[in-house]
Amino acid sequence: MARIGALEAGGTKMVLSVGTPDGRVLEREEIPTQGPDDCVDKMVDWFSSRNIDALGIGAFGPTDVNPKSKTYGQILETPKLAWRHFDFLDAFKSLNVPIGYDTDVNVACLGEVTYGAARGLDTVIYITVGTGVGIGAMIGGKLLHGMLHPEAGHVILQVRPGDEGNCVCPYHDACLEGLAAGPSIEHRWGAKGFELADKPEVWELESDYLAQGLTDFVLCYSPQKIIMGGGVMKQTQLFPLVRQKLLKYLNGYLVLPELQDIDHYVVEAGCKGDQGVLGCIELGRRVLEG
Repeated sequence: MARIGALEAGGTKMVLSVGTPDGRVLEREEIPTQGPDDCVDKMVDWFSSRNIDALGIGAFGPTDVNPKSKTYGQILETPKLAWRHFDFLDAFKSLNVPIGYDTDVNVACLGEVTYGAARGLDTVIYITVGTGVGIGAMIGGKLLHGMLHPEAGHVILQVRPGDEGNCVCPYHDACLEGLAAGPSIEHRWGAKGFELADKPEVWELESDYLAQGLTDFVLCYSPQKIIMGGGVMKQTQLFPLVRQKLLKYLNGYLVLPELQDIDHYVVEAGCKGDQGVLGCIELGRRVLEG
């Protein structure tokens, strides 16, 4: 059976795995996301010694995912200055195997569609809420690309009265990531989210911002299911709050069976945290099988 390499290249850690085309993970290792000079050669050597037949890479963004582009596979204008314009895909071509390349959140969406909470569906949004907010989208059975890839973590929201000045995004004054990601929670409340679990006012505000974003995604993408993951969403008290507020913001405009069963529409990730790894394996399988 083929051996598929999987590299989930996130903003805080790199997850290196080897799996099989049916989604079994055979081996796994994690290293911190340092600069490319500190970790890329180690990752190439790791996969080189594992006798893989293909590799799937899900990279943090912004990154160029257009195979026809001159900068395909490069990291673009990231706040991680050491990675800016680094040719991530090219660094692994010495492995001489087929390589699939996409964003970390798109491959997480692919993992959920293939193995997790969205199996059998073809139009799905995956949202990770952690140190940032990332959105992966599959529309009509294809991972969403265009001039780039979804950067919907930066949709503009309405700031709640009294919360002015708490958007931590360096680019926007009132975007979803800047208002709802982990660093914003810490900036606003002076503690990390897990330290505030028993503070209902924290999660009332957080769920409001998340629901505003979800309302935009429902109206723009018409997903059959919305899956939410990431460190902030480990505060599972958020889910009923977000669902309730999503319905409030839609205000009866859409009357659909999915929304009438809201508890099964906005759901937790279903791959036990491995949605990114499994999505990379599926990406590698697809490029191997053509």
